[in-house]
Order: sequence, then C-alpha cells, then structure tokens
Amino acid sequence: MSALPIIFGAPALLFGLLALPIIWWLLRLTPPRPRTEVFPPLRILARVLKKEETPSKSPWWLTALRLLIAALIVIALAQPVMNPREIRISDGGPLVIVMDNGWSTTGDWQDRQSVASELIDDAEAQNLPVSIVFTAEQAHDATLDTPARARERLQAIAPRPLHGDHSAAIAAILTALQDTQIGTLAALSSGLSADKAGSAWESLVTKAPRDILLFDNDTTQLIALASASNEANGFSVVAERRDDDHAETHFVTANDAQGRPIANGQLSFEAGATTGTALFSVPFELRNEFASISIDGVANAGARYLLDESARRRRVGLLSAEPLDLSQPLLSPLYYLTRALDPFADLMVPENEELSGAIRELVEQRPSVIVMADIGTVPEDVEETLTGWINRGGLLLRFAGPRLAGGDSGDPFVPVDLRRGERALGGALSWSEPQPLAAFSESGAFAGMSRPDDVTVNRQVLAEPSPDLGARTWASLADGTPLVTSRTFGDGRIVLFHVTAEATWSNLPISGHFVEMLRRSILLSRSSVGQQGVTDEVVLPPYRLLSASGSVTTPSGAVQPLKILSGTLPPVSFDNPPGLYGTESGFVALNLMAQGDTLVPFALPAYSGPLTQSEYVRSSSVDLAPYLLTTAMLLLLADTLIVLFMAGAFSRLSLRRAQSATGALLVAATLAVTLTSDKASAADEKPGDADILASLDRTHLAYVITGDRRTDGTSLQGLNGMTRFLTYRTSLEPGEPVGVDIETDPLALYSMLYWPITVNAEPPSREAISRVDAFMKNGGTVLFDTRDALAGLGQAGVVSPETARLRAILAELDVPALEPVPQDHVLTKAFYILNEFPGRYRGSPLWVEALMDAETAGNRPARGGDGVSSIIITGNDLAGAWAIDENNIPVYPTVPPDPVQREHAYRSGVNIMMYMLTGNYKADQVHVPALLERLGQ
Repeated sequence: MSALPIIFGAPALLFGLLALPIIWWLLRLTPPRPRTEVFPPLRILARVLKKEETPSKSPWWLTALRLLIAALIVIALAQPVMNPREIRISDGGPLVIVMDNGWSTTGDWQDRQSVASELIDDAEAQNLPVSIVFTAEQAHDATLDTPARARERLQAIAPRPLHGDHSAAIAAILTALQDTQIGTLAALSSGLSADKAGSAWESLVTKAPRDILLFDNDTTQLIALASASNEANGFSVVAERRDDDHAETHFVTANDAQGRPIANGQLSFEAGATTGTALFSVPFELRNEFASISIDGVANAGARYLLDESARRRRVGLLSAEPLDLSQPLLSPLYYLTRALDPFADLMVPENEELSGAIRELVEQRPSVIVMADIGTVPEDVEETLTGWINRGGLLLRFAGPRLAGGDSGDPFVPVDLRRGERALGGALSWSEPQPLAAFSESGAFAGMSRPDDVTVNRQVLAEPSPDLGARTWASLADGTPLVTSRTFGDGRIVLFHVTAEATWSNLPISGHFVEMLRRSILLSRSSVGQQGVTDEVVLPPYRLLSASGSVTTPSGAVQPLKILSGTLPPVSFDNPPGLYGTESGFVALNLMAQGDTLVPFALPAYSGPLTQSEYVRSSSVDLAPYLLTTAMLLLLADTLIVLFMAGAFSRLSLRRAQSATGALLVAATLAVTLTSDKASAADEKPGDADILASLDRTHLAYVITGDRRTDGTSLQGLNGMTRFLTYRTSLEPGEPVGVDIETDPLALYSMLYWPITVNAEPPSREAISRVDAFMKNGGTVLFDTRDALAGLGQAGVVSPETARLRAILAELDVPALEPVPQDHVLTKAFYILNEFPGRYRGSPLWVEALMDAETAGNRPARGGDGVSSIIITGNDLAGAWAIDENNIPVYPTVPPDPVQREHAYRSGVNIMMYMLTGNYKADQVHVPALLERLGQ
C-alpha cells in the first residue's frame, strides 16, 4: 500500500484509525480530576453554600491531543517509509550477489557496499539465504549463508589492485548452487569484464533466476595507464579507456622516487578511440628521474604506472678496430664516441683484445647497446652469440670505415646491402663536391631535428638500391644517398652510420647533432637485455606495493615473492599485486596493465526474465515509525503534565513543599559527601585500577600496538593462536592476548612483549623508550620481530627498512651484547628439543643476550635473574605463522608452504614462553653434577 513517496510495511494496521471516534466518545465522558484546596474551616463552609460546578466533560483541545496520540501510534505500527526503494528482490529463492572489488571500484566503494547491504537487508526481512562472492579475491566462496554472515563478509572486504576474475567467481556459484533455484541474481559490476567471462555469465544466466538486478555506473569513465617508454623525442605514455564515444583530455603527472611531481603532460583520447597517448617533452636527464606516472584526479591502481630501470640510462658497450691512442686521441673513434655517449649512458670497454673474446665479454654483461666502430667482419664463432643478443632486444650500432667498406657484401649485421668499397666526394681526382645533409626523415628516430647546415660528408659507404631502402633510411645526404640506415632484427635493431665515428670521413662527429643522433638511437634500446636471455628462474621479494587507491605502500605479510622466468613478468595476481619487486638497489616494476591489455566493457547476456538496471545510488528512504513513536511519547508526556496541572499538583503550596524537599535532599547530600570524603581519600582509588586487577588473575601474552591496522591484527591473531596452542599442549592456560600502548599502559603486568617492527608506524617517543628500558631492566623480555627474513635474499650488506627502524630503536636502549642462540642454550630445550626457531619464514637466526665472558661460555652456569635474556630478536615473522582465524584455520601461508614448519614455529613460541616464565631451570638440571660437586656432595 503506498501514497505518494510513502509506503506502509503493515497497512492493515491503519484500520485502527477507525477506533478514533470510540476513543473520542470515551474521553469526553471522563472529566478531569477535581482540585483539592486546603483552606481555613470558615472558607470551606463558605464554599459549601455554593452550587457544585464539576465539569461534565474534558476540554475539546485535550480530547484532540489524545486522539492525535492514538493516531500517531496506529500509523507508526503500520511501518510507514518515506521515499521507499524501488528495487526489491524476489522471494522465490536465495539471493546471489556477484560483486566486483577490483581496482576500478575504489572511487565509489562506499556506495557499492551500501547497495549490497540493502539487498542483504531485504533478504533478511524475507528470511532468505544469501550467497555473496567477490571477483578479486584469492578464494571464491559461494556457499549459501545467513544474511548476518554475508553482511560480516561484506564489511570485511576492500577493493583490491587487481582485475576481477568473473569466470572463477561464477564457477564457484555454479558449483555451490547446482540444484538450487536462484531467486534474485544481483550483479554489482565495476563496468569491466574479462576477455573470456562472457561464456561464464551465459552459464549462470541459463540457470534461469527469477529476477536479475544489474548495477553499474555508466557515467563513470574508466581509464588505465597501459605502458610507458622513454623514446627519442620524449617520454611516451599510452592509456586505455572503456568507452570511445567522445574525445577527452586528462592531465598526467610524472613523479620522482619521493613522490614529488616533476613534469606534467596531457593525455588525449580521440573520438572513437579507446587508446590515448601523452608525451612528456622534457630533457633526457629529467626523464631519467621519473619513478611513476599518474593521472590527475583519479585515485585507483589503474591510474598509476610504476617505472623501473627500463626507463632510465642504458648500458653501452664500445668496440673499435683501433684502440684509443692517448698520444693522438683525435684519430680514435672511441674518443668521439666516449665524449658523445658519456652524459646519458653507462659505457663499457672490454678488456679482451681479441674481437671474439671482446664480443662475448660485452654480451655477458648484458648491455642495451653495442657500438662497433669500423668492425669489418664479425668472427664466425661469435655470430650466434651476437645474433641471439640482438634477437632478445639488443641494439647494434655500427659505424663505417675502411674495414667495413672492404668486407663481404653478405654481412648479416648491417641493415642494408652495401656496395664493396667507399665513395669519395671531393678531392683532386673527384668530380663531385662534399655533400651536406638533407632534411631528416619524418618516420625515423631523428624526426623533428633541424637539418645541420655546417655538416658535410666527403666519404661514405653506399647501399645497394632496393624497394625498402627509403623505409630503412633515417638520414641521407643532399644527393639522396643514405647516411644512417636501420632495420629491426628479431626483438632488437641494427643501426648503421655510413661514415666513420671520427672526423676523417665527415665533420659530423665534431658537431652537436652527432650527440643528439646518438642519444636518440640509444633511447630506442631496452634498458637491459639480460633478463630476456635468462632461462633460470629469478625470485624477487616485494619491495613496494601499489594499493587499490593508487598509493605506494610497504608490503604486507600475504604477498609472495615474484618469480620471473626467461625475463617474462607474470600477470598480477593476489599473491603478486602491482608494485616494485626487489630491493632498494634494484627492482622490477609489475604494473596492473600488461602489454596488450584492454578495458573490456561489461555486458550481460540476453535474458528473457525480469531485468532491472540501476546505478550505485545510496537509498534515501526514511523509516518514519521511530519519529512518530517519539512524537507520540512527547505528546503523552505533555498530556500527563496537563492533567497534573489541572489537578492542582503545581499549586503554590505544592511548589513550596517541593522546594522544601529539594532543600532537604541537598543538605543530606552535602552531609553525606562530607562524612564520606575521608573514607574516599583513604581508599586512594585511581582510574584503571579495575583493569589492572583484572589483568593479574592470569598470565596474558601481550603485543605492542604499532598503529598499523594490518600489523596489529596479525599480532592479535598470532598471539591468539599461540595462547590456544599453549593451553592445548602445556599446563599453562594464558588469558586473552592484550594489546599494549607503550606510551601510556603499565608494562609491569606482563612478562613478555611481542613487538613487530613496521616502518608505517610512528617512531616511539623518548618517554616510551625509557618505559621499555625500565621494563627490560626489571625482568621483562621484549621479543622484536622485523619480519624481513626474505628482504635481503642472501645478499650481503642489504638492510631492510624494518631492520633500520629496529636499529634506531635499539640505539636509545641500554641493550647488552647479543649472539645467535647457541646449540646448548636453554631456549633449545625449554620444552621441545629444537635446533632452529622458524616462523612464517625460516633462515633468520634468533638473537639473545650473549654470555658475560668467554670463560664460562662452555659450561653456561646459572646467572642472576634466572639467566633470562631481556631482549630477543628474530626476522622470521612468528606472529604470521601463529595467526589463526575464528575457525582455527591459519591466516597466512608459510614460505615455503610446509605444515611442519608451522608446527616448529608453534614449538618455538612454546620454548620462548617457558624460557621467559621459568628461567634457567633446564640449565640447572643439565648441570646437576657440577652443582653437587660445588656443594661438596
């Protein structure tokens, strides 16, 4: 039942309004209570003589007020709703929600959650089960569940910097609901779909759900940066968009490694095109500082493109038939090449004097470019090596000379067929004059450069005429003969200057255009050709990650190392999200969009049943029942006050009595406070005493609150798992884990503090460090966990950010000398017999306080304070290995996945707890004979 923008959930109750006339009839027969006045007897007698004037009915306005109260209650019970939602689910089966949570849902995620929550509320109102599955999660659970459980899963999900996997999500639904008729299928789309997801949606639609709800923001323009390259004429950026109906322009920004903007450009899309380009026309030196490209005003993972060394300086190897002669440097090609390339390339000169050995030496160093100055014929024994290097993306840059002119015409390492010998221009025996340069080709690497007027060529090697000679020519002389030619060779390229690299054949090497021509040629190469030739697997740890909102963050515990095989980057996944993998000294960028990826618009297959399409708009419906009931209660209170007033409850005498009673109460309260003030002072209670007393009843595992939500959640789950393991395997039954703020909370209540080191947290203050230092000196133990066992990958000298933060903390503490746990240490036998202490990772040693002197190191006698180390340090992420969810299922996998390693991690935690709680009792048992000998027994 509805009227205008209001509907009623229980319209039948509105028939209760028909009882208002009966209520009015009853109210008008009930007069208000007569007033009672206390006066002297004579005045009472005088009133008795008068005619009694008791009202026969209630005042009309009081009757109207009571009728209004009754009407408000009846209308409220009918559950009125203003601006009701137009979209409703079917009651003929369960509600199935397919919800995108990929990178493109970041901007309006709250609206998407609100729409999904309203659908779950409808299912709860109709007592229907709910199946909700998210497309960008590692596991797709489509099991039917209660609406309350589905709402909990919805609140726990956040957007991921990944592409949604519609096929896997729908496959999970089809498996979980094989024989179940779907009531309502709600597709909460991001506007994008995978290339092969259409068949999966067809399979789901063929199950014939009773109703389909499709949510999508058609007005949202989705853009993602697809590639970026440092080209000859600038830094080029390519982007993809979902729609192609109109032309548009966006501003893009290039940022340095610290996130500061250093260049701006415009990203333009033409009408009818889904691909747009932007060009940063800035100096080469500034382009080498680019660390990322971002689209202004767009906050998602697709709007930021990370850069690595592939966009920076190239490594160039130099080969020349004539070595550099220091006595006559101007006659050596290496002199001119070194001067021209040094500002923008890292140069390498082989030490091997033989040409075959020199080529092998350069290829092994994986340069981007190899420059050959007047190398006539490449030895046969290295032809295959050089060919493979060029095929993998290398750039071979050759210069002509007498040796090349006299070489074989079938040289495979030249871009065009050459005539034998060279052409001389000018001189006493020549009819021709030295030739200037013609305008540069618009299709070559030198496009846009001005023609040099002062450069002339008096000798060159000529190319044989061919149909494709013009297409391979980048620069030519005024008479049309080629000066620079090029052709692709596999994934690489070969470039030939038809003159020498020194100034004997032309004055080009001493002009400024020579430097620019070399620079543009070098920029066509890849930054490193080595990865393409590697057949072994390369494993890189996560260094920096890209969040769904497009910001660069530190890695979390769930990210796995990146495996690169044969130089090919794998696609982004839940284990390897977009980001930088490696270390600070060298890393590889894994971006959301791979080469050739496009944005495919989402399209639902044809469906003959009811189909409702809507945008993500938060519901503006308002439940009027609470407001109506509140108004009725206020009016009922007003009615009560009116009746009391009419009954004389607020007469002057009553007021005096109330004032007297209030004064008596104030006096009594004052006396009570005065009498009990001494007792209250004697009790000396302070805020927080109740919490302290509650913490003393049992042993509690405690962790330091860092402020990082993910880290603190892992610590809580890890200590929960350790608490359950201790309760199950030992006689110790700890209480619930406690999070401790080292700035304010009392630390003396706990025997151990687990402190995970994270670079996201604010550094502790000096006061907090002093409190921790006092805690350690008074017998407490702090277990520091840097969780960076994979950061160094075995490389010497690599210091992770977490280790650097730990060193800064320890620098302000009075920390004793440390050593890795010896094999005969008490920790190795406190409960279990252990020879290592792994966590989620293994390989990082467990550091404890070293013995005071070497003389007693062999016997390890008992020391003061039960010999318990006040500090323990590990990098194996113990809490990550201990962490379990509410179903006792491990939250994070071990690296490598190994259940035995997780069991040993729990045993390591048991040994650490027993060691901290009981001290060196194990050492005493081991050295019982020595103790008896000392006592003279």
